[in-house]
Amino acid sequence: MVSIRDVAKEAGVAISTVSKVLNHYPNVSNETKEKVNAAITALGFVPNTIASALSSKKTGRAALVLDVNRHAQTVDEIPMQYIIGAINKAKEKGIDIITVFFTMIAEMNVEEMIRYFQSQSIEGLIIGGLSKEDISLRKLVESGKFKSVLIDAPGVDENTSSIHIDNEKAQYEVAKKFLNGTAYKKILYISGKKNGYVSEERLIGMNRLADELGIQVLVRTGSFSELEARKLTMQYAASREAIICASDLMAIGAMKALIDMDIYRPVCGFDGVSLMGYAGKQMHTVRQDFQNIAARAVEELSRLMEGGCGQDLVMPHKLIRIKYLDVLS
Repeated sequence: MVSIRDVAKEAGVAISTVSKVLNHYPNVSNETKEKVNAAITALGFVPNTIASALSSKKTGRAALVLDVNRHAQTVDEIPMQYIIGAINKAKEKGIDIITVFFTMIAEMNVEEMIRYFQSQSIEGLIIGGLSKEDISLRKLVESGKFKSVLIDAPGVDENTSSIHIDNEKAQYEVAKKFLNGTAYKKILYISGKKNGYVSEERLIGMNRLADELGIQVLVRTGSFSELEARKLTMQYAASREAIICASDLMAIGAMKALIDMDIYRPVCGFDGVSLMGYAGKQMHTVRQDFQNIAARAVEELSRLMEGGCGQDLVMPHKLIRIKYLDVLS
């Protein structure tokens, strides 16, 4: 087994220096940190309780793990809102937090992920955007090696909490408000990510309303991409009377397509991002407070790291009709 002594020898520094890097002491040069971290990675060293015990000044350290939509043609503000909310609350709680994107760990297996996070003294994870296809990341959470908070994904156990809005209810409510008083019977519903927990919940809400109102819903997957939503709108909008999208970014793509097609179809979104205000038209959507969700996730992670058990947290949402003036105020 690789020891802290082996790391010190590999990096060419004293054992006490390795301990200081592991425990985030101040006044350690960036050059020294880089040498020690390089040795940790090269040797596959996992800090143990003995190494951790060399410092009584150790503070909690967490990673905010996010799936950024690489297919977006516009900047998705949601990850940035998560980052702002998490950083502000982490500072308040005295937690050191780093941001990790799915693409950075996508090729790692579970053991490699564990070594990656432990090499950086990570104690807890906040994960946003987890889907059924992220098998290794799900196994990482289930390993119990880290306290975890999942944003918009299920998985409550002793070490893991879940935080989310009621996506099924929110989709049902906004679609019902959007269609209220209209005679629209043929709807194009552009769903989100295939095998995504949020997408499945929102689709259930849409199907519940369709059954209730007796409307025909054509469901297509837009992968939370405005470009894909644009393509789907170009293909199907002519034979539909209205378009409901499982995200505002996809709603923007749908509206761009309708402009190019020179036809009118009302469009409904979901998420309440400020970018929607620049689309030039009023839009029914669901507003989520992403900063507050991330801040609440940090609070929950802090509670878990202090010995609490996992729980399911449902955050509030709000139905709004966003317009251009909303983003100027």
